[in-house]
Amino acid sequence: MKKPGAKQQVRSLPQSDSSRPAQLPKTGRAPDSPPHPSPLTPHGVQPIRINKFFTEQGICSRREADRLVESGAITINGRVAKLGDRVRPTDVIARNGQVIPWGRVPLYIKYHKPIGVTATSESYVPRNIIVEIGHPERIFPIGRLDKDSSGLILLTNDGDIVNEILRTEFGHEREYVVRVDRPFDQWFLDRMSRGVEILGAKTKPCQTVRLGRDRFRIVLTEGRNRQIRRMCQALGYRVTSLHRVRIMHITVAGLEVGTWKELTSRERTKLLQAVGRS
Repeated sequence: MKKPGAKQQVRSLPQSDSSRPAQLPKTGRAPDSPPHPSPLTPHGVQPIRINKFFTEQGICSRREADRLVESGAITINGRVAKLGDRVRPTDVIARNGQVIPWGRVPLYIKYHKPIGVTATSESYVPRNIIVEIGHPERIFPIGRLDKDSSGLILLTNDGDIVNEILRTEFGHEREYVVRVDRPFDQWFLDRMSRGVEILGAKTKPCQTVRLGRDRFRIVLTEGRNRQIRRMCQALGYRVTSLHRVRIMHITVAGLEVGTWKELTSRERTKLLQAVGRS
């Protein structure tokens, strides 16, 4: 399998009048045509949106793919792509003139994120997680972990599994060890467990366990922006340390700070089973 970005020769289509497709204007589609009018697309294969193609190939998120399309950097069979275009494996997709091959081996890795690393694939962000890891494949983080927090985060080139893990209704657990700026009582833990009003809505019930005068363990099944920090702040406490130790069945145990490794066969199998891919 060729690596993403490798150049590939594109053969010309037959030029006879009977087989040559109607020429489309460069600025739009033919009237009443399907979203992607590729002459190379056979029947019987379900197309996918161009932005989903980029996530499935492990290149970037759908939002980043939309930006690439809007910039005019993406072509499909030689024509400039548009938002909403659909593609199939017989289509030739290129970015800035370089063909992107179809197909990739799904990759799932876990990383012990240090404080100071930002969980983003945006290349302009200093100490972004992709540069810090330096993986040879194109990968992106599953979910977020604050720059000021540490611990376990998963990365992948499998765009579909991201929502399958993160969607709240699936109830996948995330476990954290938290320290706050002063000792707390049982009232604080009970309030955290029942749910706290943040960002205009109450958080879902969760599990909490005291670990010390100012430390506790919390297990969430949702992941709002800076959720634990906001919950503590709403109750009059400030988080001084936040460390994620587990996502679903996958733990950070045995993984040194700043290092990563691929999921074991057992971890991978159990992950795929948990999202309904058994």
